[in-house]
Amino acid sequence: MPATKKRELDLKEFPPGTITEYTTLVCLACIFDIFTKQLGLAPRTAFSEVKRHTPTIEELTSRTATRPYFDSEEKSPHCPYCGSAKRWLARFDTFCIEGGKTTDRPRRALLKKLPRTDEQFLVIEKKSDSRAVFFEWLDTLRGNLDLDEESWLIDATRMYLERREPKTNWDEAFEELRAVRRSSRLNEGWERDGARLFLAPSLYSEALLIQYLVSRSHAHGGLTLEGRLTLMDLIRRLRYSGYLDQIGVTEREPGEVFEKLIDHLASTHEWSSVSIAAKRKVSTGSGSDRVTATKKVTSKNSTKKAAQKSSKSRKGKPVQPEPDAISTEPVKLHYLVDRRDFLEKVKSVYAAYAG
Repeated sequence: MPATKKRELDLKEFPPGTITEYTTLVCLACIFDIFTKQLGLAPRTAFSEVKRHTPTIEELTSRTATRPYFDSEEKSPHCPYCGSAKRWLARFDTFCIEGGKTTDRPRRALLKKLPRTDEQFLVIEKKSDSRAVFFEWLDTLRGNLDLDEESWLIDATRMYLERREPKTNWDEAFEELRAVRRSSRLNEGWERDGARLFLAPSLYSEALLIQYLVSRSHAHGGLTLEGRLTLMDLIRRLRYSGYLDQIGVTEREPGEVFEKLIDHLASTHEWSSVSIAAKRKVSTGSGSDRVTATKKVTSKNSTKKAAQKSSKSRKGKPVQPEPDAISTEPVKLHYLVDRRDFLEKVKSVYAAYAG
């Protein structure tokens, strides 16, 4: 749920798309009633127990909140379970930070600035994988877009590019932009021409795929810059553009092709540091999830053999590019839980019960 935060955290150093924010409300009247009326505890004992309470990650981030937690769009919400007013309600703000070399430095810098007294902030780590993180990002992207507005296609393209290349100044690239087009002369990257942004074929293909995933439905397919496409239409376009060959997808069955496409996008969650042709491995020796390219060392003999092999291959059929190695990578998620509002409200509620 959206909420007006009185004490915002400084998150501008984090690349766009690497943090997911969650806000949920908890009814302290419901909690105190359980401790004092049902369990028979004294208000002071109940206060001590409630103060130490920290919700689970599932309770803080679930799409469907359960009692005593709930979501509300109202400025002055009421508890849906007992009807308590705003003064009895506390807010938890949770920030999910994706582990990786683009977020390690700003995350550590942020944690150093936070107060350490009274457990105002808690950090909970959770192991996940790149596919699950990708779908969570996609779900958040869908929730932030208004699919009834024509501009959402450009907005979705921008959010994708921000996540793919976080160091680029996309504010300038998208200022007063009116259209996104596929470039017929760029092999990689992008360029701005007037009010139009031209993307290299691979970038444009991935933008179409993101748009399809955001807007797809079982009956009518997904809306993209190329119009509304069914899965068959999308795959046909990606195959014709050479994108499937570029990333090494050789399957023919639409469902298998679709799964490979998802795995490819998900396996490069730090897109800005991974090239398409690079084989990837994960190093977690420093406690982060880093994506690095393996280096291939060649000797004179191996070079000679490779040249002989290349000479022989030229006599036969053309050599195809090596397929991209697609795999799901482990990702560490860091959940930063802001308990400040909760702690303040617990004190005021305790005063009401003790009085």
